[in-house]
Amino acid sequence: MSDRDTDKAFLISLFNEAVRAADPTVCLAGNIPARPRGRTVVIGAGKGAAQLAQAFEKQFDGPLTGVVVTRYGYAAPCDRIEVLEASHPVPDQAGIDGTRRIIDAVTGLGPDDLVVALVCGGGSALLAAPPDGYDLTHEQELNKALLASGAPITAMNAVRRRFSRVKGGRLAALAAPARVVSLIVSDIPGDIAADVASGPTVPSEGEPGDVLALADSFGIDLPGWAREALT
Repeated sequence: MSDRDTDKAFLISLFNEAVRAADPTVCLAGNIPARPRGRTVVIGAGKGAAQLAQAFEKQFDGPLTGVVVTRYGYAAPCDRIEVLEASHPVPDQAGIDGTRRIIDAVTGLGPDDLVVALVCGGGSALLAAPPDGYDLTHEQELNKALLASGAPITAMNAVRRRFSRVKGGRLAALAAPARVVSLIVSDIPGDIAADVASGPTVPSEGEPGDVLALADSFGIDLPGWAREALT
């Protein structure tokens, strides 16, 4: 075998190992939380959320209910967790409705209950919940501006976290006083949990104080209403 063939085989082996490590049945193994005294509610969002939900169902020892939102065409069959589909990368009404279903699922839980959040890349667009006074058209316009900017994902998600009722740890807050366990598959350089899907259950510890200045530094052309909202 030539040196070129050896190098190629080595690179292919690295690729296959990376894919294997991200397989839900592999990455969830050893990370499944213990069965709680109360209810178990599974929520999730991302392009791989349905596959994570499917694997979680098979590995969790106990009753559960739940709902996850994934991209159109990315669903996987689940027995107890409802899988909803919505638009990515620009949100649509299905994303608004799916996020509302997730909020409803974690509302009214008690201290003995467990919420398991299955979070992965793509969740920022799929978890569409604009602040009060704003609607889907605002969410869509903001996301289009972010995507057109070419800014790094960390900068885009810093903006998304501010303009949301569920991102930036707010979804975990809505689940209180239930315990929340986040199982996150990162697609973010540096693997900062708060940046994956804009951190619905993980608040950012290093959030910039002036998110508008951050947006301007990357040339993000924010609409006027967005600047007012973020201020």
